[in-house]
Amino acid sequence: MRRVFVSGKVQHVGYRDWIVRRAGELKLAGWVRNCTDGRVEILIAGDDEATDALVDAARQGPPRARVDNVEAHVADERLPKGFTKRFTA
Repeated sequence: MRRVFVSGKVQHVGYRDWIVRRAGELKLAGWVRNCTDGRVEILIAGDDEATDALVDAARQGPPRARVDNVEAHVADERLPKGFTKRFTA
């Protein structure tokens, strides 16, 4: 499981919805949310190869986004089923 923080122009550009779609395609569990500091936080659980693929996708983002930095850390947390978009934290 990984916790990922993405910075750049990643809010108000469809980034979270884009991540939800990619996670669904990869059959991953977890969530994505905006942070009050302007970053996006993603919690990802699933197959290592699929998790790596989503982290790689997070580095690109949707067309209107500009990703400046991606930090990925190992996480240990309980997850809901599926992949959801959460409120800003």
